[in-house]
Amino acid sequence: MNRFSFLGISVAAALVAAFAWPLAGHAQFAKVEDAIKYRKAVMTLQSAHLGRVFAVVKGSVPYDAAQVQANADLLGTLVTLAWPAFVAGSDKGDTRALPAIWSEPDKFKAAIAQLQERVGALQAAARSGDLDQVKAAAGPVGQSCKGCHDNFRRD
Repeated sequence: MNRFSFLGISVAAALVAAFAWPLAGHAQFAKVEDAIKYRKAVMTLQSAHLGRVFAVVKGSVPYDAAQVQANADLLGTLVTLAWPAFVAGSDKGDTRALPAIWSEPDKFKAAIAQLQERVGALQAAARSGDLDQVKAAAGPVGQSCKGCHDNFRRD
C-alpha cells in the first residue's frame, strides 16, 4: 500500500468517526428512557462517593487516606460515564435536565471538562496522602457540581 492509499483510508476513517460520534451515545441505549435511567444512576454514584470525601473534609468521618483515594479514583471513572447518555430526545421524560444541555452544548461540554479536570486534581491530592491537599482539591469539585446543577438541572 502506498502512502497516498494509507492517507486516504486514514482520512476516510477519521470522517466516519467524526460523523458517527454523535450517534454513538444513542446506539448504547435501546430507549431514551434507558439513557435517562443510566445517567441518573451514575449521578447518584458520583454524589455518594463525593459525599464520602466531603464527610472526611468536614471532619465528620476520620481521615483514612486509602478510603479517600479509593473514592477519588472511583470519581475519576464516574465523571466520564454519564455524558454520553445525554442523547437527543432525553430532555423529555423523567429528567431534570434543562434544555440548555442541548441548546448550549459547548457550555455543557466545558462544564464537564472542568469537572473532570478538578476530579483529576482531587485524585492527585488523594494520592499525596495529605489531608490539607484533599481539602483544597475537594472544594473546586463541589463548585463544579453546583455550577452544572445551577445551569443545566431543574430543581
